[in-house]
Amino acid sequence: MEIVIKVVQLLLSLSILVIFHEFGHYIAARIFKTRVEKFYLFFDPWFSLFKIKRGDTEYGVGWVPLGGYVKISGMIDESMDKEQMKLPPQAWEFRSKPAWQRLIIMLGGVTVNILLAIAIYIAMLTVWGEQYLPTSEVKYGITVDSLGYQMGLRNGDHILSIDHKLVEDFAAIPKTIILEEAKTVQVMRGDQKLDVQIPKDFISRLIKQKSPDFIAIRFPFEAGKFTVGSAAQASGMQINDKIIGLNDSLFNFFDQFRASIQKYKNQNVTVVVMRGRDTLRLQVQVPEAGLIGVYPKAPGNYFAFKEKSYNIITAIPAGVVKTFDGAGNYIKSIKLLFSQDKAYESVGGFITIGNIFPSTWDWSAFWSLTAFLSIMLAILNILPIPALDGGHVMFLFYEIIVGKKPSDKFMEYAQIAGMVILFGLLIFANGQDIIKLFR
Repeated sequence: MEIVIKVVQLLLSLSILVIFHEFGHYIAARIFKTRVEKFYLFFDPWFSLFKIKRGDTEYGVGWVPLGGYVKISGMIDESMDKEQMKLPPQAWEFRSKPAWQRLIIMLGGVTVNILLAIAIYIAMLTVWGEQYLPTSEVKYGITVDSLGYQMGLRNGDHILSIDHKLVEDFAAIPKTIILEEAKTVQVMRGDQKLDVQIPKDFISRLIKQKSPDFIAIRFPFEAGKFTVGSAAQASGMQINDKIIGLNDSLFNFFDQFRASIQKYKNQNVTVVVMRGRDTLRLQVQVPEAGLIGVYPKAPGNYFAFKEKSYNIITAIPAGVVKTFDGAGNYIKSIKLLFSQDKAYESVGGFITIGNIFPSTWDWSAFWSLTAFLSIMLAILNILPIPALDGGHVMFLFYEIIVGKKPSDKFMEYAQIAGMVILFGLLIFANGQDIIKLFR
């Protein structure tokens, strides 16, 4: 069921993005009285699932869910309609319009994707506002995995700044370290202030090990929920019990218990808990997995999260800022693909994209991810690759500067080359997904 929910969210999100992107081209073409022959969600080789004709345009739904398209008259695009291009140009064709109008038509999809992301963020901020954990409120310090340990951080460290710059939102710290290619982290360790030097190959190691949670919040361990067949619940543990020890070892935090319990697989242990003012010792048989079937309470029970409320007016500038910050971060992530060793291994296709959606339906998460994907689609589409919008824009700028169009034959070859590149990238990205499944 979880897979079905992820797939439905992915298809709904992509459908929204494709329709708005193609509508951007469609509406710009209509403004300049350019005929649009087809407007399709998904591709329709050989047949379509649905189609209807209104005026000069056929609207439909294809059966290959890899995107969508509008077919604009008098334009060399993925349809490779060479016969039409052999006929004399007509006033309502793309090729008959001035270069500046054709440029606006080609930028229509990207423009609408950016506007869509802004609109989604404005709506989300108006309805839900913002909530985040200030770095200064992480009162118990952090926990780190093996990669964070190699980086030089330790459990219990309190992060003060990254490259001597305060990061207000704690959740943004890992992203800041990665995308800004940070050199140092300033921490308090006990009563000592330290300047931790980040190893030069840290980001390469991070990409290779795929460890996005190399820094996490440290918090106490209070029982919040039991699994089915929980060994902890069978021992008499109750919700709100605070776990403070294991056999003869006492501790204060969840990460300490999680590390300790792994040493006692298939053994009987004494779990020490506080229930109100009473200290209890429960006998628990630890299963082979090293888990006793109890989830800790959510971090929100221990920390003061900061909340921001917006009305429709104040949400507009905040939505614009979130969109352009998202675009800047995505561009930085693309840069990492070319600057870090084997960063290409982190590239993924539809499985990777689908997995970023939650396994339960959450409208806030859905719209947040849709806004991000809209930004991503805009940036990828503007890349100067023939067959993408950016390729057409590149040739239009050439025409505007030089004063002469590239020949139709050249555009045909460029379109074919671009499609080969795109299919190659599509095969590579989805091939990476398949390889990851078998690793």
